[in-house]
Amino acid sequence: MKQTEHSGEAGTLTSSIGDFVGIRQEYYNREFEKIQSATRFPWSWNLSAALAGPFWGASRGLWGYFWTFLVLDVLALVQIGRGWWGDLGADQLARLERLNLKSGEFMEKYEAAKLAGDADAESFLNRAQNLNQIADQVAAEAALAAEGATTILLIGLALLICLRVMQGFYANVSYEKQYLSWRANPAGTAAGTSWTRAGLSFLLWLAIVPLTLYRFTIGKIDPALEPYIAGLPIGKDLYFSPVSKWLDAGFDWLSIKGAGVFDGVVVTIRTILDGLETVLVETPWPVVMTVIIVVAWRLAGPRVAVFTAAALAYLALFGLWETSMVTVSLLGAAAFLCVLLGIPLGIWFGKSSKAYNAALPVLDFMQTMPAFVYLIPIIAFFGTGKPPGVLATLVFGMPPVIRLTALGIRGVPESTKEAATAFGCTRWTLLKDIEFPLAMPSIMTGINQTILMCLSMVVIASLIGAKGLGQDVLVALQYAAKGQGMLAGLAILFCAMVIDRIVQGHYKRSTARHKAG
Repeated sequence: MKQTEHSGEAGTLTSSIGDFVGIRQEYYNREFEKIQSATRFPWSWNLSAALAGPFWGASRGLWGYFWTFLVLDVLALVQIGRGWWGDLGADQLARLERLNLKSGEFMEKYEAAKLAGDADAESFLNRAQNLNQIADQVAAEAALAAEGATTILLIGLALLICLRVMQGFYANVSYEKQYLSWRANPAGTAAGTSWTRAGLSFLLWLAIVPLTLYRFTIGKIDPALEPYIAGLPIGKDLYFSPVSKWLDAGFDWLSIKGAGVFDGVVVTIRTILDGLETVLVETPWPVVMTVIIVVAWRLAGPRVAVFTAAALAYLALFGLWETSMVTVSLLGAAAFLCVLLGIPLGIWFGKSSKAYNAALPVLDFMQTMPAFVYLIPIIAFFGTGKPPGVLATLVFGMPPVIRLTALGIRGVPESTKEAATAFGCTRWTLLKDIEFPLAMPSIMTGINQTILMCLSMVVIASLIGAKGLGQDVLVALQYAAKGQGMLAGLAILFCAMVIDRIVQGHYKRSTARHKAG
């Protein structure tokens, strides 16, 4: 009875493999069984894959296999092309020609000066002789490069053969993995052999390999041929310049039309900055230092207070107190606005999938765009100074708190929310008493990342007049003042660590008290 059941399972598996592969069913039945029963790497050989290379994988829908081995094959083919028909000594020969031409010019000047009895005749002769010596060295380098062509050709052939052997051994293993995926999801996994996929892979090969071989063996593409290769006219004069002029006009129009709004934003941020700087900069530093240490002790505990005292002492003793407090003011304003705007947006995106999907490209843009690029529209709309620096920091630092708040809200179990709703919780009570506390670890991580990312913008924001410690680092870079730059960098580090330790320490102590209670 058991033997009959085993035979039935084997028959079902054989039929399944046959439905998947379509051709050479007996071969793949045998090889897949060998792979599935192997405890180590199964030595399964596929001659078709070794001969056809990446096209074998593409015809069966193994596109990862195709692209991986296509890139490696191109590497081997480039070496073969360089060794077979590539002119390896072309650069040296071109340089040799220029040296010989220049040497000939100096010899002509030497002959003319010698006939005229000029005292500078010997200098022309010395220059010609020096160039001849360099030309001899370049000629030797060209000959050596040409002699290495055979070696490069053999290396390329050996690499190509090794790659085909690898493909032969790896093909069935990769195909068996796709078979398992097909059994789990038949509709979403390619099966069988498709001539359409094979033809598409051949077109991709034609689009990639010949041009790559031409570039790395013969030389640079003739500028006159580039429009034909690209399929359309290219060049800065055709596209780049007109579009950049159009963007310039758009920025100018928007800055004029929205001047009132932009000025209002600048005034608001400047008011916040002025208040922070009055407290942190204008107040005597021993007073501010004492208050910060006490706050650290009360919120985060004695260890954080000791570290805070040491960090603030460093700032005071090295004369960096005022610039550090300016930096903390910039950071405080930027972080406050990031949290004030980011947490509500994160809650909204956590509750609404449509809003989150719509905002996701914007968040990706804010995080991936190079930081220096933010300064261009900031300067265009808000000018230079500290408020524009805060705005640039705001754009760069807000995405983490939004993303992690949304992640925390989404991570609240549905069963918990359903139970709270069943006991009569309103939407506001559910958010305030259930979702927000459970999402707090993720939200605090977002705040931590936002603070650190805001501080990383300090140096960049100094380029548009934000001042603070970033200005000291910028000056150190300009004048190669290594010591000054390191001391200012350490001050930035200590500011970040103090703020982070206080915020995180307060959260950990609050959590511990809540659990104890």
